[in-house]
Amino acid sequence: MSAALCLSALGGAVLAALPGSAFSLSWTHSVEKTEWREEWRIEDGRLVLAEARVKGGGAGMEPPAGARLAAGWWVWVPAVPPLERVVLAASSFTPEHELCVEGTCRPLHGWIGGPMPSPLELKPCG
Repeated sequence: MSAALCLSALGGAVLAALPGSAFSLSWTHSVEKTEWREEWRIEDGRLVLAEARVKGGGAGMEPPAGARLAAGWWVWVPAVPPLERVVLAASSFTPEHELCVEGTCRPLHGWIGGPMPSPLELKPCG
């Protein structure tokens, strides 16, 4: 069976199953109004954070030692172990998270076809 990413209400039913073993997630920082992006892979039934990037710094967004500046983004590989799930909460102070899968990018609600529950859980399907 090929990899897929499931989006669900926390502890609830699957709202969408998206094919593919890689995805990116982006959002706007609520204080700095700066974009943050993360590249994720599904490996061995877990989520692996492959790369993080941020346009700027401040308010808890400082790039770590070893980050490099590339095309206006601070880029690094976070020291995060593989995760079973990622839980996202909506904020009334920022636009919705954007999820890109296989070259298609949409706000999270666009993947589930309705209002986004908060919190929302991302995890490998199956």
